[in-house]
This record gives sequence, C-alpha cells and structure tokens, in this order.
Amino acid sequence: MPIQFGNPMRAAAVMALTALSPLAALADDQADQKETWRLFVADHTEPVVRVLDAANGSELGRFDLSGYAALSLSDSGRSVFAVQGDKDLVQIISSGIALSDHGEHRDIEISAPRLLPGSISGKKPGHVVTHGNDVAVFYDRGGKVDLFGESALLDGKGDAVSLDTTAAHHGVAVPMGRHILVSVPNMAVEVKPDEQPPRLGLRVIDREGKQLGDVAPCTGLHGEASSARLVAFGCAEGVLVARPDGLNGPKLEMVAYGGDLPEGKVSTLLGGRSMQFFLGNYGEDKVVLIDPDASAPYRLVELPTRRVDFILDPAKIRNAYILTEDGKLHVLDVVSGQIVRSAGVTEPYSKDGHWRDPRPRLAVAGDRIAVTDPRHSLVRMIDSETLTETATIPVEGMPFAIVAAGGSGAVH
Repeated sequence: MPIQFGNPMRAAAVMALTALSPLAALADDQADQKETWRLFVADHTEPVVRVLDAANGSELGRFDLSGYAALSLSDSGRSVFAVQGDKDLVQIISSGIALSDHGEHRDIEISAPRLLPGSISGKKPGHVVTHGNDVAVFYDRGGKVDLFGESALLDGKGDAVSLDTTAAHHGVAVPMGRHILVSVPNMAVEVKPDEQPPRLGLRVIDREGKQLGDVAPCTGLHGEASSARLVAFGCAEGVLVARPDGLNGPKLEMVAYGGDLPEGKVSTLLGGRSMQFFLGNYGEDKVVLIDPDASAPYRLVELPTRRVDFILDPAKIRNAYILTEDGKLHVLDVVSGQIVRSAGVTEPYSKDGHWRDPRPRLAVAGDRIAVTDPRHSLVRMIDSETLTETATIPVEGMPFAIVAAGGSGAVH
C-alpha cells in the first residue's frame, strides 16, 4: 500500500567511480552528500504554481501568476518558466537548486524557491527554449524572438536581444552556439484574419539576425529537442537535424521517414542526454526512436492505447516512461526498443475532448516518477523500477503541468 510521506529519500553518490579517487574521498571528508528534488506543479484552472518537496510532500512555495501557465524547465534546472500566452507574459521561478561541476564531484547549493519580481512581456509567448545559458522566447503574435542569458535573468537583469521572425506565426527558435535556428512561415498561403500562416521550413541566422544559406524545407514544423550536439525538428517529410559545422554554422539535413513507416509524422520530440538519440510521437498511439546516424534511423513502437504523456529518464539512460489513456505507465527500453514493464497508475483519462482538458503529466524526480492526477487532486509518486506507488501528495485544486528540478551533490 502507498504511504503518506515521512521517510526521507536516501542519499545518493554523485558518481559511482568517484569513490576510487582520493580527491573524491577528500571531498567526502569535507562535505555531506545530499540529494534533493522539487516538484513545480501548475494548476489547471487557477493561475498558481506550487512547489513541493518530493521527499516529504511539504509545500515549499505557492506563487500566484497572472494566468494559466505552461511550465518549461531550463537546461541547468535553476529556472522554471511559467509561460502565459493568453496574458502575453512569461514569469520566472528560481528553483533554488544549483548544481556545479568540480571535476571529481558536483556541488549542490539549495535555497528557497522564489518568484522573480520581473517578467518577460510580448505578444503571445509560445515556446521558451534554453540551450546552455541561452534562453529564447518566441512570440507567436509578435513576429520576434527575444534572447536572454539565464544567469542574467536570475540576477534580475532582463536585457534582451530581439530578432525578427519574418512574420507572426506559431513557431520556435533554438539557440545553437553562435547561431539561432528559427522556424519560417509560409507567407504564400492565404489565411483567415484570426489564423496564422503554417510553417514551411527552418533557417539559420547569426546573433545579429543575418541569415546563413537557404531555408531548409520542413513542412508543418512542430516539436524540437536537443541531444548531444544535435538539434532535431518534427516535419511532415521527416525529422530535420541540425549538426554543428564549424564556422559555416549548423548544417541542416532531413532524415526522411521512408517507406517502412505507416502514414504519420513526428510533432513532439525528446532528446537523450547521455546517449545521442531522439524519442518522438508518431500519431497518437505510437512513438518512434530516432538515431540520425543509423542506416535505419527510425524504430516504431506500438502502444496499447493512445499516449497521454511521455518523458525520458536523465539518469537511467535506457528508460523512457509513457503514460497511455488507459491509466497505464510503460517503461520503454530505448536501446532494445521494447516495452519492458507496464502497470496501472491512474484511472483512465480519455484523449477525446479539448487538448487542454485536465490529464496527467509526468516528471522524473530521482528514482521516482511524479504523475499528476488532476481528477483526484493528487501527485502520485511511482517507483521507476517496480512501477508501484510509494506515496501520494495531496494538492489543492487540479494539479496539471509538472516539472522536477534537483539532483545530488556535495554540500560544503
């Protein structure tokens, strides 16, 4: 039976091999090792984000927002962006967790989470993408993208570099070294006054906005992710991959779907951290593993019912977790391409209805998977090995979007 919180999470070593190093032993003598995880949960109906301690379920913070928020976690885990497109606003929450590399070990600094006093304004912000210290905020109605430095934002400095995006459209911009990858709208298509032009491709620009090379075709571009040094985008023709190419800027190449795949396309992408690969949706009841360098780059995985949410485990690098509308959570081995475990974790949540209807969302917090259950005002904590529910966190309202920030390191 699941338990209510009371037992703290066990401490974890930062790296198993560091135990062999005398420097690591010295670090262990001088500092305590600590693992901590925080859950940032946006409500479905109220403009609020709650911060929960994943170890004991306590509420560490409650931040009132201006409107309904989608949540985006930065690469560093130091910032949570509350994107409020309907309010033309992005608010920033400092996670209070900072991990820093010290060669033979990592340090972790823990402070209280806080809602930063400033905010980012623009006409209907859509995607917020971070790459290293770069933060790109794309405005669907503004016809521009703003570039920030994450460390500057956390220090209260909101100076932005604004670049033109050709015309207002529902698109995305991804920083990549000295360049920016920006979606391109199809201005030759007639649209109604309340509609926006579709995407037809991707272009590479420098930090001054100058375009390099031609626009790469990518019909209906939607979904992006980074893995190792690659960035990928979902298209009707396949997955468009950007590779570093020195002073020439990123090189764009299409990885076509080919005749072995059924009709469909990728429109949501996740990128592996320790291994170079991508996981994408392929319609509503399939996912696809993508290795751009393989002779057969796509491996299709059939799901028992339609997908509600999916996520990669950053530490257990073979694991992807997929929640389907029958309430089952599945562990996909990304190396074998097989679903290796499944278990029911919620009651069924149908995909029919509005795309914004309250349905569960997933986040990985160490050895556990946090699953929001808006119908029952809970966050369910699921052991990633056994898929058993180890605890539940009651949350006021309808917990919906969720991200997890944390890790382990030395505390000096």
